[in-house]
Amino acid sequence: MVRIKDPIGQELFRFFSHDLRHEDCVAGMAQLPNECVDVAVTSPPYNLGIKYRKYSDKENRKSYIEWCRKWATEVARALKGQGSLFLNIGSAPSSPMLPHEIALQFRDLFILQNVVHWIKAITIEDKKGDVRSYGHFKPISSKRFVNDCHEYIFHFTKTGRVELDRLAVGVPYQDKSNISRWSHTRGSDLRCRGNTWFIPYETIQSRAKERPHPATFPVQLAEWCIKLHGVSRVHTMLDPFLGIGNSAVAAQRCGVKQFIGFEIDETYLAEARRRLLL
Repeated sequence: MVRIKDPIGQELFRFFSHDLRHEDCVAGMAQLPNECVDVAVTSPPYNLGIKYRKYSDKENRKSYIEWCRKWATEVARALKGQGSLFLNIGSAPSSPMLPHEIALQFRDLFILQNVVHWIKAITIEDKKGDVRSYGHFKPISSKRFVNDCHEYIFHFTKTGRVELDRLAVGVPYQDKSNISRWSHTRGSDLRCRGNTWFIPYETIQSRAKERPHPATFPVQLAEWCIKLHGVSRVHTMLDPFLGIGNSAVAAQRCGVKQFIGFEIDETYLAEARRRLLL
């Protein structure tokens, strides 16, 4: 039993079993039973030369894609027939095809049911002509490329026919007349968010203390993946690349009963465990 706090500060007690393993994910997942996982939410290294503590992110392109195939095969075996894999993957401006190459490698393991664009930063001009920028991005100095402000979330399933709880991450209608004009709204001011998710990183003061990992996704991103699949249908969740545990924190917040995560770096794993016991 883990003690956590809800958004208004009240203490809640929820049963949350977390199985966090200091182990290579391919070898570790091979020990999992067939079809034991409802949802997998993960973000593997992108092979872009990021400086991890225990992993070389500069593999040969062919070797890297073959390795992705290996861990994806184990995820597919462990995933239930109506399960979902939400794969967060990004690229460098100089290597834009990498996410798509990985997706193509998974064609005989999964069906690509949805493609979501995680927008990390955006600039919007409103009707009055006011221009506002939101979010954070890492600027690049180039005469060839624009700043990269988004990543992909590939939603894979085994059948391509998994029903989702689309309104669990829904948004209000901008034009309220749609509520009465369209019968499918059933009088509710809530519509599907669509496949563009603006989720900025939280501003931090110290990377070493607040985000001691060179490549994390926000907890909210994992939360939305869980909710989209349907919280009530998620008993067991998996993350082969745990890092500092953002996916596990999301699972805890959503009331997922069982979480399984793998991490090869003992320092990142220790931070994940620390965060789950707060």
